[in-house]
Amino acid sequence: MSDINRPCIRRCSLNEEEICLGCFRTFDDMLRWNKASVEEKQEMLNIAERRKMEHAKK
Repeated sequence: MSDINRPCIRRCSLNEEEICLGCFRTFDDMLRWNKASVEEKQEMLNIAERRKMEHAKK
């Protein structure tokens, strides 16, 4: 499996929970991204997508 590109859309703005309101990754996810395995990156993206959907409901 090939690597996964960063989901950054260059609209970084961290909320009070240190979640980026651009890509919905946590600050910790961003720091870990380059060393994470493809599986770990995919899991981060899955969780970020759920956060994005929850944010949209607010």
